[in-house]
Amino acid sequence: MTTTTPQIILITGASSGIGAACARHLASLGHRVYGTSRRAPEPGDAEPNGDGIAMIRMDVTDEASVQRGVAHVVEREGRLDVLLNGAGDGIAGAVEDTTMDEARAQLDTNFFGALATCRAVLPVMRAQGDGLIVNVSSIGGGIGLPFQALYSASKFALEGMTEALRIEARPYGVRVVLVEPGDMRTGFTENRRLTAANTEGSPYYAACQRAVEVMAHDEMNGASPELVARLMVRIMASRSPRLRYMVGPIMEQVAWHLKHLLPGRVFEAGVRLYYKV
Repeated sequence: MTTTTPQIILITGASSGIGAACARHLASLGHRVYGTSRRAPEPGDAEPNGDGIAMIRMDVTDEASVQRGVAHVVEREGRLDVLLNGAGDGIAGAVEDTTMDEARAQLDTNFFGALATCRAVLPVMRAQGDGLIVNVSSIGGGIGLPFQALYSASKFALEGMTEALRIEARPYGVRVVLVEPGDMRTGFTENRRLTAANTEGSPYYAACQRAVEVMAHDEMNGASPELVARLMVRIMASRSPRLRYMVGPIMEQVAWHLKHLLPGRVFEAGVRLYYKV
């Protein structure tokens, strides 16, 4: 597949944020892009919009919905070249204040949702002998973020699964990549949920509020998601892409590397200081 050949691309979470930016950019380059969201039309009713993106309904937490969406794209196009797993959300609150249902919901979207779409596209890509899976992780997939523990846990899980899948899929011509954005100016800040127990009665409430305020400030002043869209073009053009690509504020990328260089207690003290906890 040459870089000038229009490719068939499926992007989850394409209604906003990083997914939307990637969908618009790749469609503008002539690729056939299918985006997914929970509120889009059913797959059989989807037609390209003004940006050239065919939005289809897919709930990544519903395996049957994922299978229907992938089957529609393959039936219509005859192949599927690229999967970008961009669907995700975040919950904030102390671990003690996070119910098991809240924790499961976080992993259902950020980890199990990506796993479901990977599993759905792999038979197609294996049969083709070619394909690219890009899983959107986070700098928080390498650093445990205080009061976003379950978000970090979901991204840590995604990182481990992707590392293993990359090795498993390689003999079949399927390339598997992680993209690790730092803070981006997206709807993530407004859509972040708080645990139900994150109230003034919680012993963690004040520290959580301070940490989330730092996170929100960094996100609203973060990098443009267009950086990820342009990175996607470079990844798609490579026949041997790296496992990991960091993108976004340089100091956040530096922090990821410092974790592996500094003594643990020194790095932890820096995280506590930065997030005011």
